[in-house]
Amino acid sequence: MSRENTAGAGRTDDDPGRAVRAWRAAAGGAVLLDGFHAVKHALRFRADVHAVLTRDAAGLRELAAELAPDVAERLTAAAVEVDGEVLRTLVPRLHPTGVAALAARRDRAANLAALGARPRSAPVVLLEDPRNLGNVGAVVRLAAGLGITGVVTTGPTDPWHPAAVRGGAGLHYATAVERVETGALPPGPLYVLDPAGTDLREAVLPDDAVLAFGTERHGVSAELRARADHLLALPMRPQVSSYNLATSTAMTLYHWCATRPPT
Repeated sequence: MSRENTAGAGRTDDDPGRAVRAWRAAAGGAVLLDGFHAVKHALRFRADVHAVLTRDAAGLRELAAELAPDVAERLTAAAVEVDGEVLRTLVPRLHPTGVAALAARRDRAANLAALGARPRSAPVVLLEDPRNLGNVGAVVRLAAGLGITGVVTTGPTDPWHPAAVRGGAGLHYATAVERVETGALPPGPLYVLDPAGTDLREAVLPDDAVLAFGTERHGVSAELRARADHLLALPMRPQVSSYNLATSTAMTLYHWCATRPPT
């Protein structure tokens, strides 16, 4: 059967061995998209997806038709069916959907230009030296859902690490995600979340704000706190130590969204 006749049905006529070899050759410099939803979102937001593997082409076709009809044709036409055990050797934590892909990382220069542009229509989220990659991904997912300009991190953690991309469900391609130096933060008034700050509910957050969050154990550094234009505190019951980082970000972003003037 020709490839043209199987478009939309999974490229089961392709040589799976060739597809696996191509994956291994490209994997070192590519972003891993682990799971159907990550691949779906990457395609929706114009990622350069250059390899899609699945352990079940027919199942992928059904899933795409049900949950992502807008990208179903592109997704299933690009997919190559390979043995599930082979796929597990390529993807350390294979998603239950049995789908994975490789893609080019979003252009850093374009990300930095978006983060640095003013005026902005939405804030930038700053995660200072985050440690938990799942939290980084969850914050990216929040940012994408609310149309935030971008998420920047400081410290050694790569926000494009496979575990962060998995936590973000591929939505790194829907917003600007970059690691930056503390001295090169995006422009805009710096709002730092800190227990000593003013209650968040009393604040109005401007669209060009940079909203900074520290680690759950240590909070923000003294250096970043000293640079703050405003300190804000989340409402919290006494004797409760802290919120999860993603929860703190969600509360703050929701407050920004809920208090914006109607457009």
